[in-house]
Amino acid sequence: MTEVTRRIGHPAKIGQMADRIEVQRTITAPPADIFAVLCDPQGHVAIDSSGMLQDAEGASVAAAGDSFVVHMDRQALNDFPELGKYDVTVTIREFEQDQLIAWTVLGKIRPQIGHVYGYRLEPDQQGESTLVTSFYDWSQIDEKWREAGIFPVISEAVLRASLGILDRTVRRGYPKA
Repeated sequence: MTEVTRRIGHPAKIGQMADRIEVQRTITAPPADIFAVLCDPQGHVAIDSSGMLQDAEGASVAAAGDSFVVHMDRQALNDFPELGKYDVTVTIREFEQDQLIAWTVLGKIRPQIGHVYGYRLEPDQQGESTLVTSFYDWSQIDEKWREAGIFPVISEAVLRASLGILDRTVRRGYPKA
């Protein structure tokens, strides 16, 4: 696969590329404990490994259609530093209590990008551990963004690191801010 530099520090891949990344980690905690972090806007900030999520406002989500605001800082990725600090609205797209949460990110950019982030939780037989799958899907992005060659915005390593932080956060008894 050939690579060309399209963004500062991020190679763009030319050729056939998957439109989804999934990573998994088993966390020694029941799904409800993990899901509580994922439903809390401050939980998203607490487990973010990219450094982009700076703060959040809003109540914990409980259903598809719920939303909250996240204060972002794009300098953390240094791919589009001119974006600087900005706000996005996270809107829950799929919600199954203690099993699945997925969301889109809506910002000022037009057309809206259309990528989806989420987590799927599968408890073990005893309910002591949970297989957590983190996913990032850009299969339905607007054609303008597909042609720009900027996806994936975050890497598999970033998703994997966020799972590690989620594990640590849950084990420490995630405190609500």
